[in-house]
Amino acid sequence: MDERVTNIVIGGEAGQGLVTVGQLLSRSLVRGGYFIVVTQTYESRIRGGHNTFAIRVSSREVLAPQEGIDLLVALSAETVELHRGEMTSRGLIVVGEDMDVGDGPSIMRVPLKGFAPERFSNIAALGVVGALVGVDGGLLERTVVESFGKRGEKAAEENLRALRAGFEWCEAQGARFARLAAVSGAPRRLAMSGNEAIALGAMSAGLKFYSFYPMSPSTPIALVLSGEAGRMGLVVEQAEDEIAAINMAIGASFAGAPSMVATSGGGFALMVEGVSLAGMTETPLVVVVAQRPGPATGLPTRTEQADLEFVLHAGHGEFPRAIFAPGTVEECFHLTRRAFELAERYQGPMFVLTDQFLADSYRAVEPFDVGALASVRPGAGAVEGPYLRYAITESGVSPRLLPGMSEHLVVVDSDEHHETGHITEDLSVRGRMVEKRLRKGEGMRGEVVPPEAKGPEKPELLLVSWGSSKGAVEEAASRMRAEGRKVATLHFSQVWPLVGEQFMARLEEAGEAVCVEGNAVGQLARLIRRETGFVFHRRLSRYDGLPFTPEEILRQLKRS
Repeated sequence: MDERVTNIVIGGEAGQGLVTVGQLLSRSLVRGGYFIVVTQTYESRIRGGHNTFAIRVSSREVLAPQEGIDLLVALSAETVELHRGEMTSRGLIVVGEDMDVGDGPSIMRVPLKGFAPERFSNIAALGVVGALVGVDGGLLERTVVESFGKRGEKAAEENLRALRAGFEWCEAQGARFARLAAVSGAPRRLAMSGNEAIALGAMSAGLKFYSFYPMSPSTPIALVLSGEAGRMGLVVEQAEDEIAAINMAIGASFAGAPSMVATSGGGFALMVEGVSLAGMTETPLVVVVAQRPGPATGLPTRTEQADLEFVLHAGHGEFPRAIFAPGTVEECFHLTRRAFELAERYQGPMFVLTDQFLADSYRAVEPFDVGALASVRPGAGAVEGPYLRYAITESGVSPRLLPGMSEHLVVVDSDEHHETGHITEDLSVRGRMVEKRLRKGEGMRGEVVPPEAKGPEKPELLLVSWGSSKGAVEEAASRMRAEGRKVATLHFSQVWPLVGEQFMARLEEAGEAVCVEGNAVGQLARLIRRETGFVFHRRLSRYDGLPFTPEEILRQLKRS
């Protein structure tokens, strides 16, 4: 058995079912006790184009994608042509026996079309892969039945036959490939993506209203929520556009329903005026922005970290906000919850900033103990009259009553207003209201999630990251430490507000501080410089639509 990390890549055209194979294999591996990191690449088309579903798997924890391919499952000849040069020294390419891809010791030809009707070729390939890496056949079968049984007994049986044919054929060949080390007493973990974790975190926090307009890579959040809407008492509304989506959510929140919207950069551009409306009316709202490369439509199915400055400055006028940038699936869950808590406590818009890589990436996660987690409770308790919706307080937070839920009249206005909520053009009131709203930002600063530091103090090299680059940075640092270098990491899972006291000592004590970001201009690096005066010694950037890998980080460090 092999304890090394194995990188399995399934490649083919959209419509060939490679995502189905990838998801079923991922679930089976996690249930078998293995750790995974999934990277999906796909083109913006319904059918055709070259797509991949990569699963990096090991019996020990893995943190990031890998570039070299150990096992390539090619559902199209183009897959072999594109990825043959990425195979590792032990690499094996699995192809249908009728594919014209040449021959060689690393090619394994499989009679996929002989196992079952052609539409089940992908499931037959799943059986072959499962046998090659040593996944328990019964576990694969249970996963397939669970997935296809919802379509009826016949669908489950047809897919099972294809799976068994592929699995048994491969076992009979005695095919040699490094099998995964067996995991004894496999712990119970869940195969979960970043988008799924955001949806679950929102529901655990008390989400009651979700409005959206479909936009990759955020759309799966809506699919998860709509699937649970009846059981969880949610309203999930597909609006006619993003402007309607955010305004509907603000209205629902005003009425007392904890609300969220999710989109990507282009959709968020349409929501910006609504962000200001939530800031002025002091209405709780959670906004998820799943980043992808721009400007404009850019690369709609690829990944990037280029919208930090956009989200930070979105909305005209000045009002406080918090921006979270999860680096793991677990952080997607917990930081979404935190966004709901802050939105209710400080009465305004809060943001969760993710990206295509993390949104679509499946990981093995421990089940969340949701029974021990409290949900937000909108509105204040009893308030003595006269009720002032925007009462000027020391904290800047005013009592928030829900309309129709008390004897008091609740008045809000998108214009500047008196403490009562009625419109005003009294400029002295204006000044006091601006200061009141901004005082809420001081409370938020006191609740900032500190950056996570790992490795030795006063290192020769400090790698700083935010969001989804966390795993790649930590693995690159670990490899350098294994070579005897004194390397540490500092990861920001909240990128606004920035509290210098939490991290400046780490930056200043490092021999060299390098900021790693998935954008071209170093948006976090220059935000830290603006807020603290600290200038990074170097920056590592990636903006080709692909996520960081440890290999890419190590290459850039050697070059610069």
